[in-house]
Amino acid sequence: MTAIHRLVEQARRGELARVVARVSSGWVILGDPQILPGYCLLLPDPVVPDLNALAGDARRQFLDDMARVGDAVLAVTGAERLNYEMLGNVEPALHAHVIPRYASEPPERRRQPVWLHDWAVARPFDQEADRHLRNALRSHLG
Repeated sequence: MTAIHRLVEQARRGELARVVARVSSGWVILGDPQILPGYCLLLPDPVVPDLNALAGDARRQFLDDMARVGDAVLAVTGAERLNYEMLGNVEPALHAHVIPRYASEPPERRRQPVWLHDWAVARPFDQEADRHLRNALRSHLG
């Protein structure tokens, strides 16, 4: 069982504080840590190995939901742009990273993938500190 499976199980049980919203294809959660403010993940429910395991409407729905999450992140954070990533190398289960990128990032970091940032100094998810962000995203996702 992957971490993605465990997160989806926690979300289903109402035990995952990082849940932003249930969408048609799965769950939107805040990233932990918040490497950049507004970093979210889309987790499919049910969990599948990768995007190619989805067909037809299910695949379209996941990709549409991913774009909807991006729309919400842009609207709520005022980010300059978004990075969308589906990697699956560390956690071999479909999940999409929606990563806001900001003009205020140091120039040398703005051109790098977020994975090269110093995650050790990133702010951990905090239920109280992230309440406004989570509620604003939830409201935008309607």
